[in-house]
Amino acid sequence: MKRYEALLALDTRGKEDTAKETIERLEKVLAAEGAKIEQVQRLEKRELAYESKHTKSAYYVNFIFEADPATIDKLQKKLKLDEDILLQNYLQLPAKKNPATA
Repeated sequence: MKRYEALLALDTRGKEDTAKETIERLEKVLAAEGAKIEQVQRLEKRELAYESKHTKSAYYVNFIFEADPATIDKLQKKLKLDEDILLQNYLQLPAKKNPATA
């Protein structure tokens, strides 16, 4: 298991009130694929650097989780089909330091 960070830009046009439900649904999707979520950071709505799917702003959410490397490919393919997700980016993080060995 390796640690990853997933930054997702959500399309909330016309449904700003449903961002919380969308994030909870995405947490369940990650868990269903075998990811162990450590932290969820809700980064609020921000302007996109460039327009994507005729959208100028998106609600950003950042997931930090542990998963097998093969899980990332599955998540990318599955979430690419999700209409609520404009952009997704994954980054492998360094292993968590054990305080007992530090």
